[in-house]
Amino acid sequence: MAEMGKGGTAGKLAISVQKRLTRAQEKVMQKLGKADETRDAAFEEMVANFNKQMTEGGKLQKDLKAYLLAVKTMHDASRRLQDCLADMYEPDWFGKEEMDALTEDTDTLWLDYHQNIMDKPLTSLDSYLAQFPDIKARIAKRDRKMVDFDSARHHFSSLQKGKKKDEAKIAKAEEELGRAQKIFEELNVELQDELPSLWDNRVGVYVNTFQGLAGHQEKFHGEMSKLSQNLNDIMTKLEEQRELKKDASAAAKTGEGSRSEGTNHSESASSAPKAAQRPGPPPSRPAARPAPSPDLRQQRADSAEDEEPDADSAVTAATGPTTTQQAPSWDPWREQTTAEHEDQRHLEEVRGGWGGGGHAAPSSSEPGWGADGAQVGGDWGDAGEAQNAVTNGSDGDLPPGFLYKVKAVHEYAATDGDELELKIGDDVLVLAFDNPDEQDDGWLLGVLEAHWLQNKDTSAKGVFPENFTQKV
Repeated sequence: MAEMGKGGTAGKLAISVQKRLTRAQEKVMQKLGKADETRDAAFEEMVANFNKQMTEGGKLQKDLKAYLLAVKTMHDASRRLQDCLADMYEPDWFGKEEMDALTEDTDTLWLDYHQNIMDKPLTSLDSYLAQFPDIKARIAKRDRKMVDFDSARHHFSSLQKGKKKDEAKIAKAEEELGRAQKIFEELNVELQDELPSLWDNRVGVYVNTFQGLAGHQEKFHGEMSKLSQNLNDIMTKLEEQRELKKDASAAAKTGEGSRSEGTNHSESASSAPKAAQRPGPPPSRPAARPAPSPDLRQQRADSAEDEEPDADSAVTAATGPTTTQQAPSWDPWREQTTAEHEDQRHLEEVRGGWGGGGHAAPSSSEPGWGADGAQVGGDWGDAGEAQNAVTNGSDGDLPPGFLYKVKAVHEYAATDGDELELKIGDDVLVLAFDNPDEQDDGWLLGVLEAHWLQNKDTSAKGVFPENFTQKV
């Protein structure tokens, strides 16, 4: 059995060697032009397209794998970068939890993107190219069988043309020719059906590959854009918080410096303007402190008069003996603490109304007393008119509840509907609050003097920070 096996193998090897020798001789004869060759121009064009298609597909497969490797590299780099950001992001910074979640989402997005490309576009392309080796082998086999067919055809023809005809040899040669022709034609027909179909399918393969890749890229970059925008927002808010802390620290230092140096409004008003500086932030608006009682306000006015004897003397000299009268006292019915009576009393002070003591209210030609102790009204000459101009701040009537006038030294943008917009140089008539409890520390109520002179109403009144203005 072993000898038969060896003999069979030796016989097959001998037949294979003989076929190779025969094919080599046939090709040499064909190249020398001593034997004709079976040619099929249409099939040769199909083979050329097949080779081109296989080369381009292999290049696409190679480049797509390189792209996948680049995506994986970018994923690894992104993961390291996000881990570094998460590690250095301090717990007390804004958006710490959002930053940790963003790191995880970014890593997941890269992982899904890489996996989707590998599962769909690359897998589809691999399946398409997997059929090329088999078809290439069948094309090579068809070429060998075509040489065998030509050799059998030439051998049969030579036996027929020989002088001595051996019918047995001719019959055997004819049988071999028929067998070679059958094998060749079967392969030739199959390939002629498959190669054009394979060539046409390349369009669908490329469409599926690049369309899938484009879809995954669009989804990935869209989601990554959202995460990048979230990261940008977190960084922006973190920077804003840092700036607010810096401004608060600067304002605190500025406030301490101002308290140590002291303030002098009259000197600031008369001196040349300095380089523009931004004021500290406007004070917050907590619950208002209660307004001072009329007696306390009268004591402050008396203290102011005691501290400025020269001004009182000048007024006394200019206005005559009548200015030596004491400021009228108030009747008991005016000693109320409600905001309504306080505003009414102050309004009467400005307009020159007199209180108790049995005196009748003076006419418009008689002098009165303002809120700060200055005389208002009356035909008292130049000194009275000058004092009246300082109190009023204008030639027109004063609004109800007028206290004094200030000038804006810094711009202020209103942040609420009840606040007053200020520009540098605006004159503001400060008004009394209808309810003193509504006044916040560091805030005043007023109306722009220009608005009052034009419209004669206080509909545009609003609150504003006192440290943005200067008393005039």
